[in-house]
Amino acid sequence: MSVLWVLGAGQLGAMLKQAGTPLGIDVRPVDIESTETLTLHPTDIVTAEREEWPETIATKQLATHSNFVNLATFPQLADRLTQKQWLDRLELATAPWFPVESDSTAEKAHQSLGERVLLKRRRGGYDGKGQYWLKQAESIAIPEEWKGQAIAEQAINFDEEVSLVGVRGQNGETHFYPLTLNLHINGILYASISPLERLKPLQSKAEAMLSKLMEALNYVGVMAMECFRVGDQLLINELAPRVHNSGHWTQAGASICQFENHVRAVTGLPLAPAEIKNQSMMINLIGVDLNYEWLKLQGLELYWYQKEVRPGRKVGHLNFCSGNHSVLQTALVGLELPPPYPEALAWLAKNLPK
Repeated sequence: MSVLWVLGAGQLGAMLKQAGTPLGIDVRPVDIESTETLTLHPTDIVTAEREEWPETIATKQLATHSNFVNLATFPQLADRLTQKQWLDRLELATAPWFPVESDSTAEKAHQSLGERVLLKRRRGGYDGKGQYWLKQAESIAIPEEWKGQAIAEQAINFDEEVSLVGVRGQNGETHFYPLTLNLHINGILYASISPLERLKPLQSKAEAMLSKLMEALNYVGVMAMECFRVGDQLLINELAPRVHNSGHWTQAGASICQFENHVRAVTGLPLAPAEIKNQSMMINLIGVDLNYEWLKLQGLELYWYQKEVRPGRKVGHLNFCSGNHSVLQTALVGLELPPPYPEALAWLAKNLPK
């Protein structure tokens, strides 16, 4: 049996390994800093849990394998400049933007994009990092070190943030999960909820957008599309060519979770539509200590990443799934977490269908 190697050995790699085990797939996440000589065979397959990586002993071995799925896609979507160019080329809606170049000025940015402009580093930057605000009222200039290294984007007064997770097989077959409603606090995803009846009218539009992109890239595996909802329109904010935090709820709430779907797709196994079990919620555990008292709550599933707890670091997540919404409301009331979690718990309670 061929081995499925995962470039990166963080929590996503661990969850891919967990999903592959029942399928009889030997999934082996590899730490990018590893100096071990890997025993790679020609029939093995390589995937990644991250969009970009430094050149190390481990990554050079994996990135030169002939069966590295989507290898050409990663650099195109990891760079926000080429990602935006793809969206424009495919006429997929996104926030107005332009590349920040050596002669770019804040005045030009405000003239073309409005009073509030967000600079985003072309590479890296996640959970609110790698961003810089230009606000016309504050007369802030573009920092020299950002020139040639960023894009400028119009600030969008969105109604909500939603995401779509889909999978595409080697034969072009696609399947999608229901749209997920997400809450970010200080640029970090704190909570997600899916499915929601009120988002159903946007489902086919979102699927058409992500399908068009995956088809154009000949992408195989799971991809996530984060969007701003503005009325009944969707603007693509970010793309992730991998399994994604906002799809973690599928572990509890779907017959085939996003991790299993990715393993199936990249190894050429059959795909099938996932059955959605019940109402699901997900809460990221960020900089909080492990508390096994959480396990007393009905409908809760704990995923702990076995990382050192540090402020702002994702160290686990909680999934909730139940057909009884009072069970979910009770769990939210009984969950003891420090600020800013009361905001996230109240947001979930408000968005749970009555």
